[in-house]
Amino acid sequence: MTTPDENPHTTPRPAPAAPAPAAEAPDGPAPQATDGPAPQAAPDHAPATPAAPAAPSAPAAPEAPAVDTTPSRELRTALASVRGEVGKAVVGQDSAVTSLLIALLCSGHVLLEGVPGVAKTLLVRSLAASLDLSDKRVQFTPDLMPGDVTGSLVYDARTAEFSFREGPVFTHLMLADEINRTPPKTQASLLEAMEERQVSVDGEPRPLPDPFMVIATQNPVEHEGTYPLPEAQLDRFLLKVVLPLPERDHEIEVLARHAAGFDPRDLAAAGVRPVAGRDVLAAARAEVRRVQVAPEVLGYAVDVCRATRTSPSLELGVSPRGATALLATSRAWAWLSGRGYVTPDDVKALAHPTLRHRVQLRPEAELEGVTAESVLSSVLASVPVPR
Repeated sequence: MTTPDENPHTTPRPAPAAPAPAAEAPDGPAPQATDGPAPQAAPDHAPATPAAPAAPSAPAAPEAPAVDTTPSRELRTALASVRGEVGKAVVGQDSAVTSLLIALLCSGHVLLEGVPGVAKTLLVRSLAASLDLSDKRVQFTPDLMPGDVTGSLVYDARTAEFSFREGPVFTHLMLADEINRTPPKTQASLLEAMEERQVSVDGEPRPLPDPFMVIATQNPVEHEGTYPLPEAQLDRFLLKVVLPLPERDHEIEVLARHAAGFDPRDLAAAGVRPVAGRDVLAAARAEVRRVQVAPEVLGYAVDVCRATRTSPSLELGVSPRGATALLATSRAWAWLSGRGYVTPDDVKALAHPTLRHRVQLRPEAELEGVTAESVLSSVLASVPVPR
């Protein structure tokens, strides 16, 4: 399985999980719970006065059954088949598909960054089709109003009453195309939906479907007429995924498919079909929440995030929300890799896509050519790894 980070030279990656998981998990013992305090030794001499007779002891309570944290073969196989279905329409973006699956497992949102024409929209539509989820696309423009996204109250002349008309946010996968082209007022309309999974109109909260994920896109090279996302909104995206231009072999395959009659508007003709659903996704989420994390690994994730706050190249380091996001994505990656426990390598593998948009460079560092990627690489190299 392709690592969610698109740069294999800067982020170590754990062993990939095959579509059909092996019978045994990768090598490495699961973390053991620490033993409780040892019982105190009996006194050397008897007390001066005889002790009162002991009350009859109550029957021992039955031990709670151990929680099985082994990832389900069936669930992992189902989600692995999703990557195969998306691959029928999208070529060479396996790491992006894995990132979207991780975000779904963590109930998070994704910021896709890439130049026009790298199949961002097709990627979202193919993912929705393979998971039997609804999807809607909103083109963010400077004149887009918040009600155009969330919905609004509409007056019905026949009943002389106002009724709520749902906006495109009421879907499972919402593609916010070029989100940085709309003013901050409209960008802020998504904050409640992304955090609370609801939309409040006229003081009444209206829940969104489950699952719900915002997949926002932005162009990294065109900045004229754009409104950069504020840090508070960037921090609400679980992952930032950079979609690179395809390699030569992949681009040849794209052209060959189009020459053979491939129509990106007709996914059914391309053979994309539902191979999993909301029940599979819900069961997988429950298993991810049971993935064990040793105290040493928790400390390592915290140390990585805290090291960004003292980096001389950064004006803004990773917030505590970013630390919890790193924990969540590491657990999902460990589950996809076939393990019921998180290793430091899982934290390293997800550090770049989870943290790259949560740090802010100092102006002088940018002038010297420093990037968020290089700072994160330096942090990962400097923080001691637990053994």
